[in-house]
Amino acid sequence: MSDDAPDVGRFDALRSEEAKALLGTCLDVPRWVAVIESGRPYASWPALRAAATTAADSLTEEEVETALARHPRIGERAGAGHDAAHSEREQSAVDPQDREVAARLEAGNSAYEDRFGRVFLIRAAGRSAQQILAELDRRLSSSVEQEQAETVTQLREIALLRLESVV
Repeated sequence: MSDDAPDVGRFDALRSEEAKALLGTCLDVPRWVAVIESGRPYASWPALRAAATTAADSLTEEEVETALARHPRIGERAGAGHDAAHSEREQSAVDPQDREVAARLEAGNSAYEDRFGRVFLIRAAGRSAQQILAELDRRLSSSVEQEQAETVTQLREIALLRLESVV
């Protein structure tokens, strides 16, 4: 194992409730948390990542709604019920003081919520504000089915990044 690989052994050694609490900050879906926690011990980070990926690939619409409740709108500060530390780090490229970006995000978030009935979610980590806005604009033209699949993909990507950071 390389020096920068997640310490799966430490994760495997956590008590069940500690592991579940940690996993819930990555993806607040009880089934996903239970599958990953019960799969311990993991031989390596790639094994844990593969299990987490597979379990996240089959999120139901109800699970998506549950998970989205833990995510603030892009460009807004995390509040009660959100995973604030993760969200602030992930959205660090979006400057809330940039009035043009803030206005475009507010309008885009509103249009998205009107169209799809839920918060716009994107893996913001590693993306600039302009890239996020471009994705928001692109996804506004998606069908409901396409957007459901895209949201599952984004939740999975966020969960995997968070899992790697906490393990």
